[in-house]
Amino acid sequence: MFDIGRLKAETGLDPQKLALLEEKVREEFKADEMMFELHYIRVLRALQKGWIDLEEALAESIKV
Repeated sequence: MFDIGRLKAETGLDPQKLALLEEKVREEFKADEMMFELHYIRVLRALQKGWIDLEEALAESIKV
């Protein structure tokens, strides 16, 4: 649905860290792929803009 691949590449994070982050977000939205993608994109964009760092993204609940 969204171009997550491009956003992942733009973050500059290594694939293992991205996989860990994806797993964390997926835990929150197991049954809803669209909500997973939306929230994953929001986290990736926040990382890109420097609003949060990876440790914050992994430590905090992704739920809004």
